[in-house]
Amino acid sequence: MISSSKIKSVDFYRKIPRDLTEASLSGAGLSIIAALAMMFLFGMELSNYFTVSTSTSVIVDNSSDGDFLRIDFNMSFPALSCEFASVDVSDVLGTNRLNITKTIRKFSIDQHLRPTGAEFHSGPVPHSVKHGDEVDEETVEGAVPLNGVSFDKLSHVYPILVVNFFAPWCYWSIRLKPSWEKTANIIRQRYDPEADGRILLAKVDCTEEVDLCRRHHIQGYPSIRIFRKGSDLREDHGHHEHESYYGDRDTETLVKAMEDLVASIPRENQRLALEDKSNITKRPAPLTGGCRIEGYVRVKKVPGNLIISARSGAHSFDTSKMNMSHVINHLSFGKTISPRLLSDAKRLIPYLGRSHDRLNGRLFINHRDLDANVTIEHYLQIVKTEVVTRKSSREHTLIEEYEYTAHSSLAQSIYIPVVKFHFELSPMQVLITEKPKSFSHFLTNVCAIIGGIFTVAGILDSILHNTIRLMKKVELGKNF
Repeated sequence: MISSSKIKSVDFYRKIPRDLTEASLSGAGLSIIAALAMMFLFGMELSNYFTVSTSTSVIVDNSSDGDFLRIDFNMSFPALSCEFASVDVSDVLGTNRLNITKTIRKFSIDQHLRPTGAEFHSGPVPHSVKHGDEVDEETVEGAVPLNGVSFDKLSHVYPILVVNFFAPWCYWSIRLKPSWEKTANIIRQRYDPEADGRILLAKVDCTEEVDLCRRHHIQGYPSIRIFRKGSDLREDHGHHEHESYYGDRDTETLVKAMEDLVASIPRENQRLALEDKSNITKRPAPLTGGCRIEGYVRVKKVPGNLIISARSGAHSFDTSKMNMSHVINHLSFGKTISPRLLSDAKRLIPYLGRSHDRLNGRLFINHRDLDANVTIEHYLQIVKTEVVTRKSSREHTLIEEYEYTAHSSLAQSIYIPVVKFHFELSPMQVLITEKPKSFSHFLTNVCAIIGGIFTVAGILDSILHNTIRLMKKVELGKNF
């Protein structure tokens, strides 16, 4: 059996009898300073332990979200009508999608970006419109030409007033003219404006009646509008309610469409045409000249373009009067990130998310300094950023976002002005990884702090004590 004296011989911390130790004022002061230093360094180490550190690296993009990228946007165009506003997508691989409507919503707005009604439903627009073959025939005028005064007068007289807003230089207006005039003559013979008085076909030359066409937000030629007596007097924000005709433009179809309109109005009592049960290709005309476009599109992860412009397969546009000024309310790439998730990510990386939607709230207004035909282009360089956290021994992807830089320019074009977003994705991605700190490392540092300060304090105390003793000996020697 091992004796207790042998066990005591391996004691690393041998004690000096208390009656042999002596406390000193310098030692007490040094002990207080050492204790305060230990507490301060312990607090610093504890704060460092709870602080999240990250490492940033650039790697080849290994996206887990597939081959397509989602683009979310919300933009306001104070001078582009919802009637013709089109969202198109193209890329370097040959993809070319025109007038996307499935994931897009449009709302009419005024020049101050205020909404003027419910959602504007474009409805199906035929890819090709049938025209008559009477272009070379001698045209007999049948439609009544209108100006600002006569328009206001006749729209309050006839239950149905159908007006062709045209431009003499427009190719589609030229093709419509023979059919429109012939239809007007046929309808005049069948429904005499004086004897019957239920319908009148008219026309407005927008190159001469600029204010009248502007008042009705005519941006494409020809625009056939249907005004109903009574309904056009009910105003919303000061704008008349009416409809646009989008059917075929040959004489036979136009005559049938006009007869369907007349059929809804009994001749006996000339009731107001407030209800329409006819099967005519038409839809409500825009209440104002502006449009807010919101929604999303999915594009391939290759260089491409998102284009917003005025588009129609059977209308012409006066490029000198088109203004593509816009306000970007929102533009972002990738999945929609919730505010809570983004705040969690910013806890790790404070600068994260600054370029996620950097164009939000930006205004791009053409004040006509460059005259007409101004195209506004945005060049976007997109980089994916992925944040990976480590809890215990498992990795967890906290957030995947696409940040981008943007450079914008205004330039004149010989074509129809557009708003074009050129986007190009980087083949690299930024990977931000959380670096966890082990508890054992924290304990080791705490022990090092305590032991180090205790040892240093002991050395300082020994030096101070020996110095004081030496000084006392010197003093005794001088006095002796």
